[in-house]
Amino acid sequence: MRQQWIDEYYMRQALELAPRGMGKTSPNPMVGCVLVKDGEVVGRGWHDHIGGLHAEAAALLDAGEKARGSAAYVTLEPCSHQGRQPPCAPALVRAGVVRCVAAAGDPNPLVAGRGFQILRDAGIEVICGVLEREALWLNRGFMSLQVRKRPWVTVKAAMSADGTMALGNGASQWITGADARQTGHMLRSANDAVLTGTGTLIHDNPALTVRQTEGRSPRPVILSSRLDFLENRYQALREDTIVISCEGQIVPAQWAERVRLVPADAAGRPDLKAALEVLCSMGMARVLIEAGGTLCSSFIKAGLADEYQIFAAPMFMGEGRKITAAFHIDSMSGAVPFRLLRCRNVGKDLWIEGGNPCSLDWLKQ
Repeated sequence: MRQQWIDEYYMRQALELAPRGMGKTSPNPMVGCVLVKDGEVVGRGWHDHIGGLHAEAAALLDAGEKARGSAAYVTLEPCSHQGRQPPCAPALVRAGVVRCVAAAGDPNPLVAGRGFQILRDAGIEVICGVLEREALWLNRGFMSLQVRKRPWVTVKAAMSADGTMALGNGASQWITGADARQTGHMLRSANDAVLTGTGTLIHDNPALTVRQTEGRSPRPVILSSRLDFLENRYQALREDTIVISCEGQIVPAQWAERVRLVPADAAGRPDLKAALEVLCSMGMARVLIEAGGTLCSSFIKAGLADEYQIFAAPMFMGEGRKITAAFHIDSMSGAVPFRLLRCRNVGKDLWIEGGNPCSLDWLKQ
């Protein structure tokens, strides 16, 4: 029991380091590592950005000769293959690490237990599963790409207490307060892409950038059944913007590298599953939906929304554009449930975090 407490104590330190790579490591995972020798942390490291040192390598560099005889606490199985950086499992062996405690295994087929086997073959004690739930949640995007072959999708919405996202005339600025909007920017920075539809693009002309907090701006993704809007100068149409539209569209030459065509659904809109497959192929592990009620509820209704970040303002807006725009439910059995994860105030508004029960169960949450 005492060893378990010790392992969790140091693993929490590794888990605190890992998010320093938030928004910068995809499609690779966020990983933290601490090296412990004689009850003292002798090395710390994290994977800071794509192409940068892996967490274990950074910790070994920090520890120097003190790494010999140490225990490595790492949030994900050490890799065993040559990528942009050398493999970490052999590096731990060469450094003389005698014990490796991991939070979770790596489902990447290039690793998938091979890292652990390299360590065991070298006589290193391997423990896996310490604070696994926390580690899986931290890398839910990476896990989704590797196992489900699609990004982890979060629906973010600001609405009134009666579920209205905009008035009938489209007016929606501002439903929530400054604190909620700043939190929304923080959520953007944690995602690889921010997806919206042409309705929001045309009516609100959002920049879809991170401005009110530190962090990298995600790539804008515009989902649309047509391409005529590309003729206009909307803020979200940038050099890194991706547009996903329906097959059969004539793509302007200057957009040829940034438009992806997918099959249309029954309503003539881009098929959502096909759109997510496109983003998966581009290595986008986490996608934030910031759109109107029709698109948000289409993802929810299709079971493709994994996480919900809802900001509810203390007001009633009456008839208008609801987040349930795509829902047509005749009985309570048709209601779409979600699991409440956390609920708290942010400024004057209520911040509700939830998740799709199927997604959370798959992730062991």
